[in-house]
Amino acid sequence: MSFVSFNDMKYNHGGMTGIRLDMEEEEGNLESLLKWAAVFGISDSKSLVVSYFHGAGGRGLGAARDLEKGELVLKVPKSALITRETLLLKDDHLSLAVNAHTSLSPIQTLCVCLLYEMGKGKTSWWYPYLINLPRSYDIIATFGEFEKQALQVEDAIWAADKAISKAEFEWKETNTLMEQLKLKPQLRTFRAWLWASATVSSRTLHIPWDGAGCLCPVGDLFNYSAPVEDSDSDNVELRTHELALQDMTTVKEETSCILDNEQLDSDSGRLTDGRFENNVGAYCFYAKKSYRKGEQVLLSYGTYTNLELLEHYGFLLNENPNDKAYVPLEPEIYSSCSWPKEFLYIHQSGKPSFALLSALRLWATPANRRRSVGHLAYSGLQLSIENEIFVMRWISNKCNSIVKNLPTTFEEDSLLLSVIDKIQNVNAPLEFANISSVSTDEICTYRAEVLKKGATDSETVVSRKTMQRSRERWRLAVQWRLSYKKILVDCISFCDEMIDVLRSQPSHTQS
Repeated sequence: MSFVSFNDMKYNHGGMTGIRLDMEEEEGNLESLLKWAAVFGISDSKSLVVSYFHGAGGRGLGAARDLEKGELVLKVPKSALITRETLLLKDDHLSLAVNAHTSLSPIQTLCVCLLYEMGKGKTSWWYPYLINLPRSYDIIATFGEFEKQALQVEDAIWAADKAISKAEFEWKETNTLMEQLKLKPQLRTFRAWLWASATVSSRTLHIPWDGAGCLCPVGDLFNYSAPVEDSDSDNVELRTHELALQDMTTVKEETSCILDNEQLDSDSGRLTDGRFENNVGAYCFYAKKSYRKGEQVLLSYGTYTNLELLEHYGFLLNENPNDKAYVPLEPEIYSSCSWPKEFLYIHQSGKPSFALLSALRLWATPANRRRSVGHLAYSGLQLSIENEIFVMRWISNKCNSIVKNLPTTFEEDSLLLSVIDKIQNVNAPLEFANISSVSTDEICTYRAEVLKKGATDSETVVSRKTMQRSRERWRLAVQWRLSYKKILVDCISFCDEMIDVLRSQPSHTQS
C-alpha cells in the first residue's frame, strides 16, 4: 500500500490564513512529504487525496474513491509518529538535557523537543513533515490586546488572559532547558514558543503511553467535524435527575461520578474515527461515515464549544452544535440546587439546558416549598404555569440585559464581518455605508494596531502577511462574539414564544 502520489492529487489553491509559502515551494514541500510518507510506510490504500476545500478548513484530505463507513482509510506506523520518546531516542544530547528537567510537564517537554528538532533544519529525520507545518496559528494565546478586547464578553476575555499568562509562564519555565540545548536565539523567543505550543495543542493526537500525545504526519491533515451524537449533556443530566429522585442529599456526589465516567468515555473515544492500535503498531484512521469520491473526509476529535475551539485549535464553526452560552446567575440559584455550574447554560439552538430550567424552577419556588417539589424540578417537570412564566421571563430579561450592555449589537457585528473581509490594504481609505460609530472606531483601532506591528517589525510598509494575520484574529474575535450573541438572541425568542404559549393555557399547578 502506498499513499496517493503528488501527481495524482487534486490540489486547488485558495486563500489560507496565516503565513503562506510561495505557491511552487508549497507544492514542492507537499510532494516531498508524500514521498517521504510512502517510503516510511504511511499508507492509505488509495483512499485519500490532498485537496483544498474553500471555506471548509482549507487544505485537507478528500475521498479518492467512494468510501464506506468504518473503512480503514489511513495507517501511520509508530516509527513515523513524533513523540517525546522517538525524539529522545534519536538524540542523546537532547535526552540527557531533558531528563535533567523532570519538573517540566510532558507538553512543555514536547514543545522544547519540537523547537530543537526544527533547529536541525534539513538534517532532521522529520524535515519533510516539519516544513509543511503552518508558520503561524490563531489560537487565543496569540491574541494581542486589541483582538482580546474585541471578544467583548468578560468570560472570553478572561479565557484569553488565562491562556496568554499560562503560555508565558510555561515558556519562562523552559528557558533554562532551551539555553542548555543551545537553541538558536529565534527559537527561544516567546513568539517561537507560541508557535510550538500551538502546534502541539492543535495537531497532536492521543496515544495511550504519553500524555503529551503525538504529531502524526499526514494524519493531521484531516480537518475537524463537530460530532453531533453527543452534542449536549442533556443525556447526562437526565441520568443525574434519576439519582436526585433517589436521594437528594447525595446528588452532588453522584453527579460528579457520572461526569467522571462520561469524561472517561469521552477521553477513551476522543478519536472514535482514529486511534493507535497496538496489534498493528500504527495509528489507524477510519471513515466516520460513508463518503462519495471528492468529498472531504473529516475527523471528529471531541466536542468543543466555539471558545474552546478558538483556545486550542485557532478556529471556530459558524454552525457548531456543541456551542453554548453561559449567563451570570445569582449566588442563590447555585446554592438552591445541586447541579454543577457547567450544566447551567444555553444551548446553541437558544434553548436553556435541562439543568438550567430545573435550577431556575426550584429557585423561583418559595424556600419553604422547595424540598416538597424538588423531585419534580429534578425530573424536568414544570412546577406550575406561573412558575414557568416567571422562569422564562427571567431568562429573557437576563439575556436582553447582557446583549444591551455589550458595545455592539448582533446586527452591527454581522455588518462588521463583511467589512473585515473587504479590508485588503490597511492604508486605503475606508468608505463603508451603514457602519455604526462604534464599529468605525474599532476599524480605526485595528488599522492603528497593524501599523504599530509593522513598525515593531522594522518594516517601512506594513507587510501583507502582518495585515492578514492581524485581520484573521480580529475576524475570529468578532465571529465568536457574534455566535455568542446569536445564542442569546435565539434564547430571547424561545422564551418569549414559550411565555405566549403558557399564557394561553389555563392556570394549573402540577402535583
